[in-house]
Amino acid sequence: MTNMVTATGLRKSYGGKVVLDGIDLDVPAGTVFALLGPNGAGKTTTVEILSTLIRADAGLAVVAGHDLNDDVGSVRGKIAVTGQFAAIDNMLTGEENLRLMADLRHLPKQRGRQLTAELLAKFDLEDAARKLPATYSGGMRRRLDLAMTLVGDPRLIFLDEPTTGLDPRSRRTMWQIIRDLVANGVTILLTTQYLEEADQLADRIAVLDHGRIVAQGTADQLKSQVPGGHIRLRFADTGTLDMAARALDRVVRDDDALTLQVPSDGSVHSLRAVLDRLDQAAVEVETLTVHTPDLDDVFLALTGQGVRA
Repeated sequence: MTNMVTATGLRKSYGGKVVLDGIDLDVPAGTVFALLGPNGAGKTTTVEILSTLIRADAGLAVVAGHDLNDDVGSVRGKIAVTGQFAAIDNMLTGEENLRLMADLRHLPKQRGRQLTAELLAKFDLEDAARKLPATYSGGMRRRLDLAMTLVGDPRLIFLDEPTTGLDPRSRRTMWQIIRDLVANGVTILLTTQYLEEADQLADRIAVLDHGRIVAQGTADQLKSQVPGGHIRLRFADTGTLDMAARALDRVVRDDDALTLQVPSDGSVHSLRAVLDRLDQAAVEVETLTVHTPDLDDVFLALTGQGVRA
């Protein structure tokens, strides 16, 4: 299939308050799709609808090739949901948690044991297999939680804040696991408040605000919509600064720092044009840095607040 998720006009209200106001989503199969937005934007409601936990008031959705309204059972057989907090039984060892999931999936006993061993190895949990999760680090608990969702061989995984509370090393380990899953054909629908995470992982991003999709595209496409990109040039002395200011247009000058700030879209063409004009004027630049908007700038521009507000 081309899309793992296709949703049109999804709406949901609670007690007269509109939570989702007719959103459209297309999530290509075998990709990471990030759903971002401030708290209360409707991210959780969207995931709950698409993962069959609640029903939309209106709209259509096809998930994993099945109509969400008419074939919920088939959808549930193709998806898995990993919440912000690990759904682990702390009274069972890591190995026993995985075997329990295999039993719940009605796998033959031998296949369940084989799959448990494979997942413990894949998620680097072999040494902790017979230990209780209470002894695990945060990163180990998240890896076990994700391993448990893979027992059913899902083709679409909903990941809600998968690295919340993890240290940078554990976060990057989880990122690599997600990349490996996608490389094997799994589709990931990710919600996160770590903008770097979306930037690193997502093939496409949708920004949700007040129940509406306000922007959608790749990270670079979203950043290109936000003004504020510039090239910062620093010069050795005031005389060189004066020459550069005369050679360039629309500059912001800082005499104390001996710098000029030139608007730029961050492209190589834009940088080359600036350098060519300085070269023609025989102006030597001491240092140069290129500043482009990041996803936090995108949030501020599109929603009027940072993502963690």
